[in-house]
Amino acid sequence: MSKLDTLPPLREIISQHELRAEKSFGQNFLLDLNITTKIARQAGSLEGKHAIEIGPGPGGLTRALLETEAETVTAIEFDPRCIKALQSLKEAAHNRLNLVHGDALEADLLTLTKAPRVIAANLPYNIATPLLVKWLKDLHNDPTNYDALILMFQKEVAERIVATPNDKTYGRLAILAQWITTPRMVMTLPPQAFTPAPKVHSSVVLFKPKQLRDKPKFETVEKLTAQAFGQRRKMIRQSLKPYVSLFEELGIDPTLRAEDLTIEQFIELARRIDHIHPHPQL
Repeated sequence: MSKLDTLPPLREIISQHELRAEKSFGQNFLLDLNITTKIARQAGSLEGKHAIEIGPGPGGLTRALLETEAETVTAIEFDPRCIKALQSLKEAAHNRLNLVHGDALEADLLTLTKAPRVIAANLPYNIATPLLVKWLKDLHNDPTNYDALILMFQKEVAERIVATPNDKTYGRLAILAQWITTPRMVMTLPPQAFTPAPKVHSSVVLFKPKQLRDKPKFETVEKLTAQAFGQRRKMIRQSLKPYVSLFEELGIDPTLRAEDLTIEQFIELARRIDHIHPHPQL
């Protein structure tokens, strides 16, 4: 029996440390260890890899990650109460668990641990999208920065990530995620799986990085898609008016709307913009 098996139940940890979930932190604790084990295993074997978790709370997913073959687990937590509550888990993990008290939006994960890295997290709902965009940018810079991302979102956000053209949920997030990675929804959980129960279902998305060739700047794609979908009901000859001359070169119908364009068309358009305007002002 490992020392992890002797730890008290998570509900006892929550009670001892008065870990009432704070709405301001976007906290919804996942306490079912059968579920957290499934999440931790979604990327396959973690042998020799360094797992990074965001918002561990009382440590449900943290325990599951420590039960894998991961060489180390680094957990970033903003709530000082949770840092205190995780100390017994840190002691039981025999130096495999590193606790970082800080803001995940500010943290540079690439300096916290060495490659190969895997991020696994039940993300705080209020910062899930900006965190994903930040990590996609890391992967755009170098696809070896992370081996995989295993992330839980509100179900509607997960659906936006995997959406395809002509879908009402297709937009900037789908284009950025599917350009840089291959995202796949692998689990959906009801509100009752969490404490406290949120008002929505949640879904786990597995992201596997792609090797990109002849890639435009991340900022160009980000600004181009923001402009296009900021006026998504308009034809692109209006929403992307400065680039109408490029549509003919690329065989793009100017009467289409942003949701009609494929990811490849957006990326090719961004390449042309980079070529014409090395510092685009979209």
